[in-house]
Amino acid sequence: MKTRVKKILSIVIIAVVVIGWYASCFGLGSINNLKDSLKYGLDIDGGVYVVLKADTGHMSDAKVKKVMDQTKEVLNRRVNAMGVSEASVSVEGKNRLRVEMPGVKDAKQAINKIGKTAKLRFTLADGTTIMTGSDVKNATASQDQENGGYKIVLKLSSSGQSKFADATEKAANGDVTATVQNHGTTVSNSSIVIWLDNDILTAPTARQRIDSSTCEITGGTGGMSKTEATEEAALIRGGSLPVSLHEVSSSVQTASIGANALNKSIVAGAIGLGLVFLFMIIAFNLLGVFADIALALYVLLVLWSMKMIGAVLTLPGIAGIILGVGMAVDANVIIFTRIKEEIGKGRSIRSAVDEGFRHALVTVLDSQITTLIATIVLYELGSTTVKGFAITLMISIIVSIFTAVVVTQVFVSTLADSRAAKYTFFGCHADGTPRRWIKHQVHFIEKRKIFYCCSGAFIVLGLCFLIFHGFNYGIDFTGGTMIQMDMGHKVSTTEVKKAVSQYKLDPTIVYSGKGNKEVIIRTGKSLNANQRDAVQKTLEQKFNRPSNSVISSEEFGPSIGSELRNNAIKSILIAALGMLIYIIFRFKSWKYGVAAIAGIGHDVLVLIGVYAIFGITVDNPFVAAVLTIVGYSINDTIVIFDRVRENRHIMRGKPVMEVLDTSITQTLDRSLMTSITTEVAIIPLLFFVSSELAAFVLPLMVGVAVGTYSSICLCSPLFYEFNKREEASRYAQIAKNKKRIEAKKEEHKAEKKREEEAEKTREAQRAEQKQASLPEHSSAAKPKKKNKKNQQKHVSYKRKK
Repeated sequence: MKTRVKKILSIVIIAVVVIGWYASCFGLGSINNLKDSLKYGLDIDGGVYVVLKADTGHMSDAKVKKVMDQTKEVLNRRVNAMGVSEASVSVEGKNRLRVEMPGVKDAKQAINKIGKTAKLRFTLADGTTIMTGSDVKNATASQDQENGGYKIVLKLSSSGQSKFADATEKAANGDVTATVQNHGTTVSNSSIVIWLDNDILTAPTARQRIDSSTCEITGGTGGMSKTEATEEAALIRGGSLPVSLHEVSSSVQTASIGANALNKSIVAGAIGLGLVFLFMIIAFNLLGVFADIALALYVLLVLWSMKMIGAVLTLPGIAGIILGVGMAVDANVIIFTRIKEEIGKGRSIRSAVDEGFRHALVTVLDSQITTLIATIVLYELGSTTVKGFAITLMISIIVSIFTAVVVTQVFVSTLADSRAAKYTFFGCHADGTPRRWIKHQVHFIEKRKIFYCCSGAFIVLGLCFLIFHGFNYGIDFTGGTMIQMDMGHKVSTTEVKKAVSQYKLDPTIVYSGKGNKEVIIRTGKSLNANQRDAVQKTLEQKFNRPSNSVISSEEFGPSIGSELRNNAIKSILIAALGMLIYIIFRFKSWKYGVAAIAGIGHDVLVLIGVYAIFGITVDNPFVAAVLTIVGYSINDTIVIFDRVRENRHIMRGKPVMEVLDTSITQTLDRSLMTSITTEVAIIPLLFFVSSELAAFVLPLMVGVAVGTYSSICLCSPLFYEFNKREEASRYAQIAKNKKRIEAKKEEHKAEKKREEEAEKTREAQRAEQKQASLPEHSSAAKPKKKNKKNQQKHVSYKRKK
């Protein structure tokens, strides 16, 4: 890409960020501000949800799926017909349906309406079934011009028309003996009774045979009220459900609490984001500014993506976005750290930027994809609240890859092409040496036994607490009911317990809110909407409180808790298996995968220990917290292992311990910076948002620290343990080969010496044989005469000496 094009793109990106944030905060033309455009969950908007379980019996899985899809469509029509805006119906688990009605204030009325969504049937006065809801094509409310008020107009199918004609003829002629009772009174012989399960919806009388595709239900003189006609028409129009449903859990949230939490979350998010911006500038100078622009764009893209796809933003979802900021920072930190290293090797700035992005891209993709695996599992197996967190985190991961790899690269490449580029702009000193927090190699591997002991001790402590004290399970795990009420002033918990004693709840009552003006009543009994309403009315009368004093109430059946526990275990196992397969595939060795998964097991056990030791409530978000930590931990481990894989080629022949220590030291700055920025981003949530969200955020903070620790101090040492025996055997083989070579050399020398001695012997033997073969009279056989002159000189020499 040409430099000119990069400069234009940089300007465009900055303009998009500025205009985008202005439009998000204040709106722009026909575009509303982001706060008013997003869809919010019940924990922010307030409202009612109810979970209904279908009696599917011994149906096959394929049949259950078909039945649940049919039931969902019926409930959708009925709920929407009630006029609740943004109502939703979703299948949850295998045979449950979750119905959410934002903005609804009357919990009892809403849940009772949903509770009346079972089988619709029409009978004669003697109870004989004549047709079902499937025979009704439509039902509407319209004005009754004859009697006044409103009436219900039914449109029947062809089969329903004939059935209805025969039934109305019998009813009108009085050929039926009435046995059906409605509120203790026997209905008229001429009645056509409309049932919802075992409850009578209405029992209009037939005056004559009605052989038509339409018929009317009137309310007599004065007609029906508009509300009555509309609601009954909606229930009839819903049709017959293929299965019966019963309530297993429900919840009521007030909008005031959620709105307050939303405002506080926005403030907390802004503070966290500001701290991250400042930290990046301090750490990376001008590169930090580029990262901040990319992060600002990241937040915009995540929020507007949620708006475009219609995703629901919940309070845990807000935590997911802020946690995603830390993940987005991580991608930038990996790239910037690698650029600094390349500059430190003596490369030019242009070359260092190209090499830094090339090497960092593999690490960024591997680390983020493994985290994405955990997020997908979280979405598939989590409840609706957890799904909101998962979808937010999923979008965050995808967007963070784009902003780091594409957007940041545009800015950094533009700077690298500039003549004004200096080493100091890239986090280096003026001479090109990288600025580092850790300047000397740290020998982690040789201290591995200390880390093993520390981790083992904490895990054993946590398990002891778990065995002897158990978890502090929330009602969504144990089953039960929670009611939170604003009492107007601090009241005695003893008085509250006495007021509800007639219901035999055996409740736990604690204070909440500013000045302890609120009470939270928890009981192990599952109370349906009507039972909760009775308890609430008793408290309202006893303490003279208005009907809107109930802040929230929840009910969970015991079956929900067991399924949540099973899903938590299943989620961790599936996520771990998926990560293991991916790591083995990418790193071409089981040792990397098993070491990484062992670290995940450690993190999960530590988090369980934290929950057990400190008594943190184990509820639905616990699954999200565990899987988020799993994803974060594997992210950090992959970054280190990616460097180990690279260094094993560069440092070929070096001991594994040295390669691991070098790799950890090279990535240590990145590990610490990512952990710090992630912690900094989510810390404000502890102080600004509700205690429920804080209980979710605190384990995340602990998990981030534990994930960083396990990646450095456990996963890498475990990888060394897996390679230690192989390395020892390799060195032993090398030594054995060396010894064998030396032995061969010595043997060769000895053989050569023996050959030389044998040759000398053969020479001597040949000389003797030659001497022996000469005749005695030959000159060669005669002894030579001594040189007299020389002999005399020799004698003279002796004398002188």
